[in-house]
Amino acid sequence: MTRKRRSRTGERALWVAGASATLVLVALLVLVLGDAVTSGGSALTWTFLSQPPRDGMRAGGVLPAIVGTALLTLGMTVVAVPAGVATAVWLVAYVPKASRRATLVRVAVANLAAVPAVVFGLFGLGFFVSVVGKRMDAVLQTAGPVWGKPALVWSALTLALLTLPVVVVSAEQAMRTVPRDLLDASLALGATRWQTIVRVLIPEALPGIMTGTVLAIGRGAGEVAPILFTGVAYYLPSLPTSPADPFMSLGYHAYVLATQSPDPARTRPLLGATVLMLLAVTLAASSAAIVLRSRARGRR
Repeated sequence: MTRKRRSRTGERALWVAGASATLVLVALLVLVLGDAVTSGGSALTWTFLSQPPRDGMRAGGVLPAIVGTALLTLGMTVVAVPAGVATAVWLVAYVPKASRRATLVRVAVANLAAVPAVVFGLFGLGFFVSVVGKRMDAVLQTAGPVWGKPALVWSALTLALLTLPVVVVSAEQAMRTVPRDLLDASLALGATRWQTIVRVLIPEALPGIMTGTVLAIGRGAGEVAPILFTGVAYYLPSLPTSPADPFMSLGYHAYVLATQSPDPARTRPLLGATVLMLLAVTLAASSAAIVLRSRARGRR
């Protein structure tokens, strides 16, 4: 067999392997969605979307969980994306790529990405709730534990730490694809380094940054373990009105329905509908980021 034939055989084998893996992933996605639609499609009504749960989670809706998940995802994104972009800017524009400081930060980011989600939850409980929150109560001289207890803000910060490595890596890679000539031209025309970063580097890398945002939203929106210790509640009939309030989450609500229901047959439709709503909220947040990314590419 000639080298050319071997090359073609290898390409075909690689194509078959890639196509097979894609088909398997698509089939699994269809099975998951099909099971959720089959079991929960009938329960997905306006009453389910607009009312809190009742009767021991066997009736009612998921409005507090929808609002809590949306607020949690928004808070996580607002914290993680600016912090991750700022770290990437520092790695790209302020320190040499091979410097010890840059290597140390990259190793720290890689290790942070490998930490299990439950460890983030324990860290959030031990640091944000027990240290930061209690000190805030002491400084503000509150009558009772206002900030020194599990709350929405601590869950958002914990998830921001969980998703930070995704944002840092994607933002850094996007910024390194920006042609160096553009940055040098901006500096040569008299712009400062900060002006070059704000007007050239970040706008050119924005599509890649938004890609990292989409991945971070997909990773954090459905997490249960980190928020289990830092703010999520089993049952709340009202919506959170302050960052210091506990909240309900679709992911934790689905976990409760699947594992702790006294009547699994009765709660199965509610479980399927909750899973569908979690997918809908995640897809809505990701779609918003994708639209922003497309617009940034269009302007570019």
